[in-house]
Amino acid sequence: MARILLGVSGGIAAYKSLELARLATLAGHGVRVVMTAAAGRFVGAASFEGITGAPVLTSEFERDPLRGAFPGDPAPGHDPIGHLELAANCDAYLVAPASANTIAKLATGIADSMLATSFLACTAPRLLAPAMNDRMYGDAATQANLATLRERGVEVIDPGEGALASRGELGKGRLPDPAELLARVEAVLPHGERPWDGLKVLVTAGGTREPIDPVRFIGNRSSGRMGIALAAAAARRGAEVTLIAANVALPGPAGVRRIDVESTARLARAARDEFPGSQVLLMAAAPADFTPTDPATDKLKREGTLDLRLEPTEDILASLAAARTEGQTLVGFAAEHGNDIGRARDKLTRKHLDLIVLNDISNPEIGFESEENEVTIISSDAELPLRKASKDEVAEQILERVASLRAEGRTPQRADTQSSP
Repeated sequence: MARILLGVSGGIAAYKSLELARLATLAGHGVRVVMTAAAGRFVGAASFEGITGAPVLTSEFERDPLRGAFPGDPAPGHDPIGHLELAANCDAYLVAPASANTIAKLATGIADSMLATSFLACTAPRLLAPAMNDRMYGDAATQANLATLRERGVEVIDPGEGALASRGELGKGRLPDPAELLARVEAVLPHGERPWDGLKVLVTAGGTREPIDPVRFIGNRSSGRMGIALAAAAARRGAEVTLIAANVALPGPAGVRRIDVESTARLARAARDEFPGSQVLLMAAAPADFTPTDPATDKLKREGTLDLRLEPTEDILASLAAARTEGQTLVGFAAEHGNDIGRARDKLTRKHLDLIVLNDISNPEIGFESEENEVTIISSDAELPLRKASKDEVAEQILERVASLRAEGRTPQRADTQSSP
């Protein structure tokens, strides 16, 4: 677990910092938050306190109930100076969003807030994520201040481009996604601070395509978003991640080894090659259940009717589960039309899995191509429904459940050695 100090300054993008705090907490980090007075006009301290389980500080003159400690750490026996103790205890300090006003103060050494004083006192890696209107970001004063901070060793996370808070305005100034911000923070943490360092994780994502002829195929609408979120979350925890991507157009997470495949047969082959050396399998891909028996070698003409004969494809997850070894954790996914817990639980038992994640694809708000998901995590003895959230947050909660299972020391046997029910 790392200790992350999060500084929040005034700006509409402050709402994204709530999800950042949640993702960091779910990843096992201890998070403390300091806010400027202006930040309180956009988000409330109580929201951060509920997420992190620690008090939020807004003034260098207020007493810190935790005496500078982070969640999970004992408080010191004395009552230290708050802004100095927080800065001394953190492993990394991120200011997100960093407004133009806050950036100017940090560049010139003005220490008139809890955020600024703790930033100046911090010797751990420091990061800034500017977020503001594009004209403010592009102004010479802001750019000069950012250049000064870079020269002093502060890592500046460039903002993204797109729609801005001002109605109808587009430009550069958007705060990056919380998952990206957390990845940038974790990249500067000291080695060994991440809970999954050394763990090898295999993730599959996307949907396979079965050829009818050289240009047509049978497939599904899986975008691969959930698998990519899982791969990114595992990498943030320090794991060595391999992503097998079936027809995924989205970019893969930084630091993740990627293998691109197209058909179910190629997905199965890649998974068989990678599975023996993996401790965790997250099978989020949606392989086709059937494939044409005799695909045409030339493009079919649109003449008359077309009869296709289909044959079942390999059940990749069941095959891998049959070859599992001690210490491997297997997670399957069940995309059902309706919240069919019974059918999902049957798959869990039949395929000898540790967890299965059920989502209802009949809901268009959480379907294949949505950026959000709402799932139920099912194990042999429990069902954990998760509220609708970003796929990044859902991924973190799935991995938290995986971490709990592994911490409990469960060592499932191969499927062919398990006793019959």
